[in-house]
Amino acid sequence: MAGLEPLYAWARPAVSCPQDSLLCAIHWQLVRHGYRCLGAGDQAGPDERKSELLPAGWESNKEVYTLRYKSMDDARELLLKAIMVEDSMILNVMDRSSQKVADVTLTVTDYVNPEHLDNFHKVYKNIEELSTRIDSGIIAPLGASTEKAKREPEVEKKDPDLLRDSDPLRIPPRQPLGTGAPSWPSPVNPFAVGGTDLDPLGGRSGGMIVDPLRSGFPEPGIDPSSGIPGRLPPGAVPPGARFDPFGPLGAGRSGPDPDHLPPPGYDDMFM
Repeated sequence: MAGLEPLYAWARPAVSCPQDSLLCAIHWQLVRHGYRCLGAGDQAGPDERKSELLPAGWESNKEVYTLRYKSMDDARELLLKAIMVEDSMILNVMDRSSQKVADVTLTVTDYVNPEHLDNFHKVYKNIEELSTRIDSGIIAPLGASTEKAKREPEVEKKDPDLLRDSDPLRIPPRQPLGTGAPSWPSPVNPFAVGGTDLDPLGGRSGGMIVDPLRSGFPEPGIDPSSGIPGRLPPGAVPPGARFDPFGPLGAGRSGPDPDHLPPPGYDDMFM
């Protein structure tokens, strides 16, 4: 409740009963939420201006306190009536711009010590509970704090694809299988020699070992459904059926024999 102490010190000469002290605390709660007091009574007076202080004559009627408030941005104007009923104070607050009404009933002795009206450090008790009651019973129903909210800079909306492309630390997405072949160098390129030896997936040509089946030159495909001379008669394999070839492939093909290399350990005397 920072600020309540100097307000109470200023209003102390006019405080003569516990409800006066309670009204000072209620007034300061409204000030904290961005409202300023215009004056006392239902109607506006001459030369009114917003103030954090209580207006002259605020304590003249001990049974019904009537105060008018306006927000700092002039968006809301409140009419506060604090009505005393025995030991309780009934707060009735109306927002004149929206016609919304909020009510709170407070027991005066729950928040004010009648024996210590002249001592600010002892006059109030349960001040945090009072603040919560005012916030939930008056401020929240009539709207949030009326002070202009600080506008946060809006995040510029961009195309997600552009953001992804402009991020230098983003790993590029993997290309789905079958969407395109890698741009390997031509097998007839003399500088491509040894490329296969560096490719763990065996998807490119140009290695140091000659492979007649992957020489890079187009070869006619084998259609097993038409028959393989000397091995299968025509029609032995249904068209489109899966067929694993058997025997040495490439009979009659030009080029070196696929089996021209010796097996591993050929020179081993124990094999």
